[in-house]
Amino acid sequence: MKSQLSRLAFAGLLTAASLAGAQDYPTKAVNVIVPFAAGGPTDTLGRNLGVALTAPMKQQIIIENAGGAGGTIGINKVAKAKPDGYTLLLMHIGMSTAPSLYRKLPYDTMNDFEFIGQVADVPMTLIAKTALPPDNLKDLIKYVQANKATINLANAGIGAASHLCGLLFTSAIKTDLTTIPFTGTAPAMTALMGGQVDLMCDQTTNTTQQIKSGKVKVYGVTTKARVASLQFVPTLSEAGLPNFEVAVWHGLYAPKGTPKPVIDKLVASLQTAVQDATFKSRLNELGAQVVSKEKATPDSLRTHLQAEINKWAPIIKAAGIYAD
Repeated sequence: MKSQLSRLAFAGLLTAASLAGAQDYPTKAVNVIVPFAAGGPTDTLGRNLGVALTAPMKQQIIIENAGGAGGTIGINKVAKAKPDGYTLLLMHIGMSTAPSLYRKLPYDTMNDFEFIGQVADVPMTLIAKTALPPDNLKDLIKYVQANKATINLANAGIGAASHLCGLLFTSAIKTDLTTIPFTGTAPAMTALMGGQVDLMCDQTTNTTQQIKSGKVKVYGVTTKARVASLQFVPTLSEAGLPNFEVAVWHGLYAPKGTPKPVIDKLVASLQTAVQDATFKSRLNELGAQVVSKEKATPDSLRTHLQAEINKWAPIIKAAGIYAD
């Protein structure tokens, strides 16, 4: 009896110590895992978010790139991390497509994470190497359909946002193209600017500066309305592909079991960050839109993720694309 009471007392002390530590959180730098290569669009968003989170968290935010396998390596790293709030995940729309793209994931998308909130929505752009002849979307579609055996479409890897957008594009024009997966958006962009690949569909956070500097040719953005930072670029809908719309949403996650006081602190800090004028201005310059405070919540992210899983599952199944 005495032994049992001792064990219960010890467990109580551990719980109390854990809660006390959670109340003091954070006492050191916080790592945010970006599951893609440095220099890509999610990395760009992550580094800007890190700056915006520094003040409310009162600690340094370190962005750690852990790329590979369409983001699943980095995602799994967070799923298996100690649930203490010092390892977080910033992941885009691929969080919702991985369950359909991969035959077996090393983590459970809906059950292995604590949800913190949505962060930002980023439009996509359809771009090409500057030497590609067509100057508008309608001519591009005709050109691609006539030369489909020699035209290729780059992406940042299976499951990446560029892969998903490219899939929708080829489906919309009813033309299969040779796809060339890279190990990240940065090397794919380098190959496009160098003329080694022909086309790519990528986020404005990665393409805006390249478009404005004339290093790539642009055919349209994937939003209902034109993007403020790229007003001279038509939407794909108005350029010739009706109802072609896709935005890359991003969410912030923690490992399952992270104490509620820690999650509460992270949610409060994220809500402060999404209202930060500098953060919003910087993302607007890149064509992205920071979410409202109401979307930067666990319930909003959880509901949105489940809805997106349901949305993409039949699309991916119909395309017959799977990764091991």
